[in-house]
Amino acid sequence: MGMMETSPITIAPLLLRNIATTMFIFADKSLVTLSQKYKLLEHIRYLLVTSFLFFLRLLPSLFPCLNPRHDQDHNDTNNIQYHPLKQPKGENCSPSSGFGDSGIARALTQLLSIVNDLPVSSRKYEIVRSLAEKIIDDNHKENIEALREVNRGVLSAAFSRTLSQLEAAMMETGRDGVENGSSRTGPVKGRWKQVLKAVRAVGDRSWSRSGRGREGVDRSSEKLAAELLWLGQKLVTCGCGEEAVWRWASASNLAWLALSAEARLQVSLVKVSAFLFKQAKELGLDETEEGQREQQRQTKMKMLMCWLPLLCRASNGTDAPVLSMSERARLERILEEMIEMLEHEEEQEQVLSLWLHHFTYSLSSDWPNLHASYARWCTASRKLLIHN
Repeated sequence: MGMMETSPITIAPLLLRNIATTMFIFADKSLVTLSQKYKLLEHIRYLLVTSFLFFLRLLPSLFPCLNPRHDQDHNDTNNIQYHPLKQPKGENCSPSSGFGDSGIARALTQLLSIVNDLPVSSRKYEIVRSLAEKIIDDNHKENIEALREVNRGVLSAAFSRTLSQLEAAMMETGRDGVENGSSRTGPVKGRWKQVLKAVRAVGDRSWSRSGRGREGVDRSSEKLAAELLWLGQKLVTCGCGEEAVWRWASASNLAWLALSAEARLQVSLVKVSAFLFKQAKELGLDETEEGQREQQRQTKMKMLMCWLPLLCRASNGTDAPVLSMSERARLERILEEMIEMLEHEEEQEQVLSLWLHHFTYSLSSDWPNLHASYARWCTASRKLLIHN
């Protein structure tokens, strides 16, 4: 499992995207009001929104460090053995089997793929999912390393596939929302429409070249999020929770999309994040090698930076809190411990500054409460300045 080193080269594209997004949101708020009065401004706003989405789609190709695949490929070329899954000796992985060239691996891969494809309303959905769960459980009960590796490999591939489908579905939903919102005030005609079609076509081709495509965009985002939680739980049961944590921590684009997702979807994403934050806290505690501990620390840093904003903004749910009071208190303690584990004062500052921003500007939520962590960091920073 590869990890991206923190450096100005990798931070700059993320900073550029965040600054551009903030500026665009403020500018769009002004245009929304004016576009209702002036027809030309309506066309201009639609062009700007579409162009901005096109710009976001180009970022992964312009800056490969924004693409989680780049991290993995880059580390693979440098022979960094961080991925928890290793191919058994004497076995060849084939695309159809997911992990391990065996009948049981191919069967489990097929079942999990069908679970992704079937709608929850289908009477066969629960049948297929129950069958997949039985195979996973039976493999685990056998307590044989080869079967455990089948579980881990196939579940890891399924988690990654579902994560990509969810991101594609959310991106498509966001784009449709922009188009439908603009169409309510009047159609875009003539040359403006032709320009917008051209921009969208180029954006689609660029997005395809970046390796994401539009496969699965019509699937239910809530269903996919629920399946991610289920797959993550199965990975933890099979002793491979680290894999789910790393992939979730690397999903920075998904985390950004989640901030503007519908409330019902945000509820599902908060549940996944809460579960994986609990698993992330345990990473690296038993590691003896310094390199492994450092990579686990980076995973925790990415996890906090990606998903802490969603916790601040979406913890209330649609009509009731997403988590119970005891679950909230437990997760707050986990977050505080993870921040303490970062060790470097600069990293703690980045996380706490991000938390303070989203906590302050979220009017509907006052959780998570990390005031104690912020106060401890201020005390440590003050002492550091005095000693220096």
